[in-house]
Amino acid sequence: MDILRSVRAVAEAEGPGVVDWDRAAAAARDATDPGSIALTDAERAGYAADVRDARSRLAEVAGIEFDVPDTVEVQNRHHWIDASVGTFRRVMDPIEAAAADPGGPDGTFDVTPAKRPPAFARDLSRVANTGSMAFALGFLARNVLGQYDPLLLADEPDADHGLYFVHPNIVAVASALDVDYPRFRRWIAFHEVTHAAEFGAAPWLPEYLESRVERGVEGMVGGAGGAGRGLDPDAFAELQAAMTAVEGYAEVLMDRAFDGEYADLRAKLDERRGGGGPVRRLAQRLLGLGLKRRQYERGAAFFRHVADARGVEAAGAVWERPENLPTAGEIDDPEAWLVRVDP
Repeated sequence: MDILRSVRAVAEAEGPGVVDWDRAAAAARDATDPGSIALTDAERAGYAADVRDARSRLAEVAGIEFDVPDTVEVQNRHHWIDASVGTFRRVMDPIEAAAADPGGPDGTFDVTPAKRPPAFARDLSRVANTGSMAFALGFLARNVLGQYDPLLLADEPDADHGLYFVHPNIVAVASALDVDYPRFRRWIAFHEVTHAAEFGAAPWLPEYLESRVERGVEGMVGGAGGAGRGLDPDAFAELQAAMTAVEGYAEVLMDRAFDGEYADLRAKLDERRGGGGPVRRLAQRLLGLGLKRRQYERGAAFFRHVADARGVEAAGAVWERPENLPTAGEIDDPEAWLVRVDP
């Protein structure tokens, strides 16, 4: 870890885009201890067994057939940064394109040189944006435990999905929470494989999420003739409702499928999500992690109600087609969803 080198990487940001992605990733790595992935044979076998058993158990409980990625990666923090920077970049592509051509496709903006920011202002903005992305990547790399990556917005539509475990974070958090490491690792595996089950049950879900992200970003930058009209509220509401369903279903399904005691894990991890010092809490707010926690809570309450009323397989009806996703109002009123969908 080299903070000075990280700062230098940000300060040297260059290129035509609003973010220098290579230097953002380099700065994040320089500011982050990679951690060790020197696994014992037992740990390697443990990760493989956790994923295999999670898939079998989740399929049995939910009545869903799905595949897990061909390759399950046990990563250090630098590996996670390298695997994730592409996702950040793909989400930012419309903003990058708008910055490169501020006139937009319909010529609604005045793009005369006099109207464009001076070069030094664009350079300063690029440095600030690169620093922000480096901070986000570094903070998340130090906190993410596992991740199912459906490769949204991937350049290759047939790209395989990914399943990652950030081993140093799993070990560190298990120690900090004073819980049994193999049991905690297994619980994290169940959570991430649950996301694989969701996307496997709903092959339409990646395209649905991608379209809402694209509509929202295009609204902010004025794509499709929008002239920077701001975030599309409908796209934002639909994206929020879908992600709340994704997180909530995972919470409920994994609790019902997990083959061990988990109440202490749930309580301690919930406390961790809302805890930490002032810097951590500020970072969580800036990165929207408080919103993610609220998604867990609202979504879990919705699916617990549905599962208690009709069973877990009925709760899985949300993945049959996009129209079955709960609306924002139905998430807080699951009876309304039950009446409408009647699973």
